[in-house]
Amino acid sequence: MNAVGIDVSKGKSTVTIRRPGDVVLMPPCDIPHTQSAINALIEQIKSLDGETKVCMEHTGRYYEPVANWLSDAGIFVSAVNPILIRDFGDDSLRTPKTDKADSKKIARYALDRWAKLKQYGSMDKTRNQLKTMNRQFGFYMDQKTAMKNNLISLLDQTYPGANDFFDSPARSDGSQKWVDFVYTYWHVDCVRGKSLQSFTEHYRKWCKRNGYNFSASKAETIYQSSSDLIAVFPKDDSTKALIRQAVTMLNTASQTVEALRLKMDQTAATLPEYPVVMAMNGVGTSLGPQLMAEIGDVTRFTHREALTAFAGVDPGKNDSGKHNQKSVRTSKKGSPSLHKTLFQIMDGLIKRSPIDDPVYTFMDKKRSEGKPYYVYMTAGANKFLRIYYGRVREYLASLEESKES
Repeated sequence: MNAVGIDVSKGKSTVTIRRPGDVVLMPPCDIPHTQSAINALIEQIKSLDGETKVCMEHTGRYYEPVANWLSDAGIFVSAVNPILIRDFGDDSLRTPKTDKADSKKIARYALDRWAKLKQYGSMDKTRNQLKTMNRQFGFYMDQKTAMKNNLISLLDQTYPGANDFFDSPARSDGSQKWVDFVYTYWHVDCVRGKSLQSFTEHYRKWCKRNGYNFSASKAETIYQSSSDLIAVFPKDDSTKALIRQAVTMLNTASQTVEALRLKMDQTAATLPEYPVVMAMNGVGTSLGPQLMAEIGDVTRFTHREALTAFAGVDPGKNDSGKHNQKSVRTSKKGSPSLHKTLFQIMDGLIKRSPIDDPVYTFMDKKRSEGKPYYVYMTAGANKFLRIYYGRVREYLASLEESKES
């Protein structure tokens, strides 16, 4: 048994090779992330006698190139949650935090968990790619929200309330009717400076040009609402440039978000659990890929409680002797991105109220008992994940059985 512990960082990795009995085949040494250095490490690992397994932490994005290089070379590679490495005891009261100490600890962890190490494979590459997309999706969603708030703030100075004229959903390219409207009618005087008949005709042509439905009553409502508004900024070229630039920035962010949303769905569709996940109530083409991205391979969780703990929605425990606390806060040690996605799914269930859905029924029961919002939402997320675990595991097992037969 040869355990290769790799502590990966930017530009280099610290590698230690150990065997049972505290035998050190290679003391900690730094390996730069160059082709020649990695190829030399691969040759050294392949020259070892016996079975060899490489173990590393899946922190950030740094570990992925190293894991791919070694995996493509036919070497067993396992990427482990860093919390498991951190909490692994090394039979020492001292807790040094150096790359050399970490690589030695990872190698010892690999020896201790030898039979439980899960191999990093091609499907993990797809999952990591999907997870990266999801993090970028979240980043651009934040940018889109900031751009939207910025535009509304500017409109408060030129056309207050124009963002509330329409509630049409966003199109597939991310464009929205109210955003397109204020690009043309960027100042309240662009509307009330015309007669009602003139504006109605202008608005009709605008709707036709942009592919929106026209309504004469809507045009009249907009005109009447605009007649009594107060604009702070004057109607001049500087104000026009400010509004249109803000609209352009928002549209760019919206297009990026929708393109990423589509790409995430296409990538998630290549994963084996996609059909069973998408069939779950509360999951759509947006939240489904996000959920799969953050959970990853469900088979790496040994039981349902492991998945709920990973999401940070597992009920806490606090008992000692005769003391047994009945209500304990959740651990909240899990992925914040997964936690957010779960709450979005629960929020959707609450709004749609599907009476035949067990998760919604469970949350509604807790809500009727007077439980606080966070309590019944967390309880619903916990139940949803337990169902997710059972259905996906069962579906993946059926796929394996069909392959064997």
